[in-house]
Amino acid sequence: MAARLNQTMKWLRLLLWILPLTAQSSPANGDDPKPNVVLILADDLGYGDVRCLNQNGKISTPNLDRLAAEGMVFTDAHSSSAVCTPSRYSILTGRYNWRSRLKRGVLNGYSPPLIEPGRLTLPAMLQQKGYHTACIGKWHLGMHWSLTNGGFAKGDASGWMVDHAQPVRDGPLEHGFDHFYGISASLDMPPYLFIENQRAAGLPSVEKTWIRKGPAVADFEAIEVLPELAKRGTTYIEQRAEAARKGHPFFLYLSLTSPHTPILPSPQWQGKSITSYADFVMQTDHVVGEIMSALTSHGLQTNTLLIFSSDNGCSPQANYPELEAKGHHPSAHFRGAKADLFEGGHRVPFIARWPGKVKAGSVSADLIGQVDLMATCAALVGFSLPTIAAEDSISFAPILLHRPSGTSREAIVHHSINGSFAIRQGHWKLLLCPDSGGWSYPRPGSKEARTLPPVQLYNLSTDIGETRNLQDMHPEKVHQLKTLLELYTMNGGCTDRQATPAP
Repeated sequence: MAARLNQTMKWLRLLLWILPLTAQSSPANGDDPKPNVVLILADDLGYGDVRCLNQNGKISTPNLDRLAAEGMVFTDAHSSSAVCTPSRYSILTGRYNWRSRLKRGVLNGYSPPLIEPGRLTLPAMLQQKGYHTACIGKWHLGMHWSLTNGGFAKGDASGWMVDHAQPVRDGPLEHGFDHFYGISASLDMPPYLFIENQRAAGLPSVEKTWIRKGPAVADFEAIEVLPELAKRGTTYIEQRAEAARKGHPFFLYLSLTSPHTPILPSPQWQGKSITSYADFVMQTDHVVGEIMSALTSHGLQTNTLLIFSSDNGCSPQANYPELEAKGHHPSAHFRGAKADLFEGGHRVPFIARWPGKVKAGSVSADLIGQVDLMATCAALVGFSLPTIAAEDSISFAPILLHRPSGTSREAIVHHSINGSFAIRQGHWKLLLCPDSGGWSYPRPGSKEARTLPPVQLYNLSTDIGETRNLQDMHPEKVHQLKTLLELYTMNGGCTDRQATPAP
C-alpha cells in the first residue's frame, strides 16, 4: 500500500501540475516601509450582496464599490469552509481547517481553543516583523473559560458554571494579538458580553436569548454591537496612526458580526433597503466606509493594504424567498449558500486596496483562497515561513502587485458544514458527496440525495451554476481529482514547503 502511494505521489507531481512556488515568490523590497494591514471580515455576506460583484443586485453598497474601484477585485476567491469557525482558522493559520480537530460544524461561545499551542499564526508572524496587532470583533475560535468548580468549559452547557470573573485564557492574545475587544463566538451564541483582552467587560447577571439562550450582561444588546465594533476599529487606527507614520506598522483584524443573525440593523438603517437583511448589509457597507475614512483622515491610506472579504456565503436564514421575490440573489449566479459545497457556500467577496501598489479598478479571475492570506503577507513583509507553518498557504502577492510570474494556485479544497469535501482544479470541480453537503437542496440524508450518484463533477467554464453532473462522462477526471485530494490529505500540506503529516 505504501509503495503504491509513493508511486502515485511521484506520478502526480509530474503529471497533475501540483502547486508551484510559495510565499517567498514575491518578497518585499527592503527599502519600502512595511504596509499596515487591515482585514475586514464580514459574517455571512453573500458574493451577490456586493453591488459591484452582482450587477443585478438590489442592495446598495457604495463603500465596497468604491473600494473595488480603488483596488483589485478577485472574482474566484474562496473561504476554506462554508461555515465560519473553520474559515477563520484557515485565515489565521494558513492551514486547511479540516487538518484541525474540528472535522464538521462550528464551535460555540464556551468551546475550548481550536488553534493548536505553538502554531504560528498570521498576527504572530507580523508581530515578529515589528507589527502591533489587534483583533476587534468576533473571535469564534474557542478559548478557555474557567469553571467555578475547577477545570475549563467544554461547550454551551457550561454557561452558568463558568466563573466569568476569571481571566479568559488561550484566546486572541495567546495567538498573536496584542489587543482584543469583541465577543467569543457568533452574536447568537452565549455568553452575551464583550471581552477586552483576557477579561469579560462585565459579569453576566441575566439570561438572554438571540436564537440561543444563555448568560448575558444586563446592558449588552445585540443591536449595539456592530456600531461598537466600528467605533473601536476607527479608534484603534487613530491610536496607532502616529506610530505607523514613524514606521511602526499595525495589523487590524476587524471581524464583524454582520450580516449574520440576529439580523438587527440600527434604527437609522432600518427601512433603507428591500428587507431587514438588506438594511444590515447596507450598515455593514457603511462600517467599511468608516474604516476607509479613518485611514484617510490619519494619512494612512497610501501605505495600508486594506482587504475586505466574508467568512462564507449568505445564510438561508437571511430569508432567501423574500429577497429573491424582490429580485435579489445573495449568491448571485452561483448555486447554493452558506454551509454548502456548491459555489454559493464558499465563493466570497474579496477586494484588496493598496494605493500605488495595487492597480485601481483591476480585476483578477485567478483562483485564490483566504488560506493564502498568511503566505501573501509573509511575501509582502519579507518573512520566511517555516515548513511547519501555513502548510496550505500560497502567496498571491504577484497577482496583487501585477508582477509577471508563473506561480498560481493550481487547485483548492473545499469543505462543508457536515465535513464533506470538494476539490477544484482549473475549471473542474469534484464533490465527494451526492448532495449539497450543507443546507441547500438536496440536503444530506434526504430521499432525493439517496437516488443520486455518489460524486458530482462539474465543468465551471461551461456550467457555473453546477447543474450538469458529468461524473459518468469523465471517470478519468473523477479519478485524477480524487487522487490529488488523497495526496493533499496525506502530505499534511499543499505547498512546496511540504510538512510532515500532523495529528
